[in-house]
Amino acid sequence: MAISAPPSPGHTPVRARSAAPPAPGEVPSGVAPTRLRPRLLPRLRPADREVLWLYLLTRAAVWTTAYCTRWLFPASGDARVPEPVLAPFERWDWGHFLNIARDGYFPGGPGEGDNREAFFPGLPLVLRAVHVLVPHWTAAGLLVSLAAGAVAAVALARVAELHLPGSGAGRRAALFLLVSPCAVFLAAGYSEALFLALALPAWLAARRQRWLLASVLAAGATTVRISGLFLAAALAVLLLTTRRDERTGRKRAAAWLVLPGLPALLYFWYLYGRTGDPMAWKHAQERGWYRHFRAPWEAWSQTWHEAFDHTQATGYAAQFQADLLAMVLGLLLLGVLVVRRRWPEAVYIALTLWALGTSYWYMSVARSTLLWWPLWVGLAVWSVRRRWVTIAYLCLVAPLSTVLAITFMSGRWAG
Repeated sequence: MAISAPPSPGHTPVRARSAAPPAPGEVPSGVAPTRLRPRLLPRLRPADREVLWLYLLTRAAVWTTAYCTRWLFPASGDARVPEPVLAPFERWDWGHFLNIARDGYFPGGPGEGDNREAFFPGLPLVLRAVHVLVPHWTAAGLLVSLAAGAVAAVALARVAELHLPGSGAGRRAALFLLVSPCAVFLAAGYSEALFLALALPAWLAARRQRWLLASVLAAGATTVRISGLFLAAALAVLLLTTRRDERTGRKRAAAWLVLPGLPALLYFWYLYGRTGDPMAWKHAQERGWYRHFRAPWEAWSQTWHEAFDHTQATGYAAQFQADLLAMVLGLLLLGVLVVRRRWPEAVYIALTLWALGTSYWYMSVARSTLLWWPLWVGLAVWSVRRRWVTIAYLCLVAPLSTVLAITFMSGRWAG
């Protein structure tokens, strides 16, 4: 029981008056306004610390898996010495990000590269900056993803809490993301963690009507992935669907939303100056990853053929199957968002699915689920209302996450 201090001499007790809690954004009486300046990610709360603790535990699980993979799944079956400690994370796209950060886009001149211009410059620029302090390139990449993933996990939890405050939905959303089948890519030196660390705070800022900050963060996300433009479209729809009494400075906010397009334009301008082709990034994707435009049904048919007609090695066929399943999941998610009239999120998911589902075949669709924050928020809200959802999700997903992590870390194609 709390015991109040005795009144000072001469003090006349005053009966406490009940007062209604201040409205959101209102400064309570007796509190200096400077102490309530709006922050994007204010001082860590107990719920945030729980999310970060969960984040560190899942990172420890990933690193444990990497250690075991070095010993149990060496490149040579009769190896006596495991690969270097960080070798499990030096796979596939990491080589492109490393080459860009270290040597630039066209070290041998235009037309003589490895299609690295398909990757946007955001992550390589950050990687090069961190490398000034961390000389080992792979360690620098892992450090970027470690820090960005922590920001993304906390921001995702706060986005989920907007839907069911005080319900624990935030922790569940972070958990579902961090143990998802493709979660290993959040730990590797890939662009997903950095993109989420910019995109999710941008979404939070927009939900709080801080459009300049949201636009700047979305512009940062666009430097990392083309998906930043899809995020900008979702922010524009969010602005249009905001209630009239919250549309303060609407014209100015709409002007700020031009910012996310500038990094893409600058990159296209750079490519034009070096190659004479402003769409060189897209043509590089076509050359290196068969991302030629195809009708959606043709892309589905081709992917189905590669997945089930025994034309590919089993490892690649399994990934095509995973991409098919992810596309179905994405379409279901889009349907739920439309039915519930969550138009901004629906626009983001629809543009993402269109970009992934109109190439020669599906590629990295399963990995793209990491960026579908409405999926993780929706699952978290569902799990609060149906307790069995969490147990069912973990039982089904944990084995897939482990298998995919080992697949990636052993150098096999994992999407």
